[in-house]
Parts: sequence; C-alpha cells; structure tokens
Amino acid sequence: MGKCELLMVILLMDIIVSCYGLRMEYYMMSCPFAEGIVKNTVNRHLQADPTLAAALVRMHFHDCFIQGCDASVLIDSTKGGNTAEKDSPANLSLRGYEIIDEAKEELEDQCPGVVSCADILAMAARDAVFFAGGPVYDIPKGRKDGTRSRIEDTINLPSPTLNSSELIRIFAQYGFSAQEMVALSGAHTLGVARCSSFKHRLSNFDSTHDMDPTLDAQFAKTLSKTCGGGDKSEQTFDTTKNDFDNDYFNALQRKSGVLFSDQTLYNSPRTRGIVNGYAFNQAMFFLDFQQAMLKMGLLDVKQGSNGEVRTNCRIIN
Repeated sequence: MGKCELLMVILLMDIIVSCYGLRMEYYMMSCPFAEGIVKNTVNRHLQADPTLAAALVRMHFHDCFIQGCDASVLIDSTKGGNTAEKDSPANLSLRGYEIIDEAKEELEDQCPGVVSCADILAMAARDAVFFAGGPVYDIPKGRKDGTRSRIEDTINLPSPTLNSSELIRIFAQYGFSAQEMVALSGAHTLGVARCSSFKHRLSNFDSTHDMDPTLDAQFAKTLSKTCGGGDKSEQTFDTTKNDFDNDYFNALQRKSGVLFSDQTLYNSPRTRGIVNGYAFNQAMFFLDFQQAMLKMGLLDVKQGSNGEVRTNCRIIN
C-alpha cells in the first residue's frame, strides 16, 4: 500500500470515529478476547467447509443493505405472525448462521451482554475474506443490534437481473460510487449462484434474442448443463470459488459472468474500465474492496436507544 493510499485509509478511520462513534479498540477493556473468539470460530468452520467464506460475506452484505448493519438478517420469524428477513425468497439461500450462533454463545460466556451480533457478523465477514486469501483489514466496532426484521424490507436487495445503470443507481442511494459498486461486486470471486438466478439468460432472453448475446457461447453450454440439474443446481462464479482473488473480473472479460448483473459490469462503458483495471491489478482491487467494505459496514449503524445487544442473535431481547 502506498503512502497516499495509507493516508486515505487513516483519514477514513478518523471520519468513522468522529461521525459514528465506532472504534477499532471498542472491546479492548470490556471484552478483550472478542476478536480472537470470532476469528477462531470462523477459521474452525471454514477449515471444515471453505465454501462458508462466501456465505459469511454474502450474509453481511444482505444484512447491511436491508436495515443497515444491525444483524436483523439473523432474527428468526415468530409463530405469532412476523415473517423475518431471513425467510424472504432473496435470503433463503443464506447459510452460516451456526457460525454466528457459536461465536455469540462463547462471547456470552466470556463477556455477557457486551458484544453485539452486528459486530460479530461484520468481524466474521472480514475474517472470512482473509481466510480465503483476500486483503487483511481491521474494522471499527460498536454497532448495536436492530429490533426490527420484516420480510417486506428485503425489496431493496439488488436483483441478479439488473443492468449496470440500475446497479449504479441503487448503490448510489446508499452513498456508493460506481467504482465502489464494482469493487463490492468482486465479492463474487467467492461462492456459487443457483440456476434459478441465471437461467433466464439461456432461453427466451428478450424479444430479439433467445439467449443473452453478451454470454460466451461455450460458457452458455456450461450453464445449460448446470441447469440440467434443476433450479437449485449451483455454478461457481469463477474458476477459484474458494479463493479471494481477481479471477471474477477475468471471467467478465471472457464474457463468462454467471449472473446478468455480473456481466453487465463489463458490457457497460461506464464500468468496463473499472473491471479491466481490477482484472489487471489485483492489489488495486483488494485496496478498493476493503475500503468499500469499511464503508458498507457503516450503513445505518444503530447506537444508543436505537439498538440493543442481543443475548441470542436469533431473538430480540
């Protein structure tokens, strides 16, 4: 990291501390082993199942983009009638909740009522990125947990059918630039997509094309073969699904983006240069990604009476 980039990160941290009241050392006195407990829990689970790295990053994203980074995505629906975020169709494929539960249980044994579920999820996503070979970075802590989780709030999650202009517009509503949007999209270097999210690209695409014309013909055959197993069949986003690298952007250059919302980043003149830059320079992608993740982790942070520290991440106190 160059001096200018380092200065930018330091200035960003100063803004975080002054505007949001979050601190890197938030748990230094109240729960000094918090970071280690989360990291050890994440590493233990990911060593057994590396695919959970993608799951944790995705869970953090879905949490922050719904009601802010307040762990509302972890709350269970109630028999009394409230259907929570996690039971939305857009969230049914989320997994890894047991990792957060396990870390929370150990933290409650060590420091009862101190560490929020929102901070655990943010730390777990960061640790998952590092475990998979991505950039190492610290995050400020001090978020409180939200007390609302409703299925109707999930309409704000970006759809895999959006084009570049629509993605730019939606992310701009959360304060992100086009470059930050592309950097965050790079999280798709990890994990898989289900056939149901890309099968529309393979037949009856629009009034003039049976197949998405931006899709490489040979890769289209791969996707068709995947979908032969049904809507829940999975396709990796790139050739290194458990490694955090820039291969996702290389795939877009080959017209082998799995989702339409992936490939559109290369098709659009507004974002193609960013994709090319990240495909050429992995270090630049890593730097931009970590800064975008830090920014995402500040979305609608709950503090004071606006939040709580849940005893159980699945249940409001």
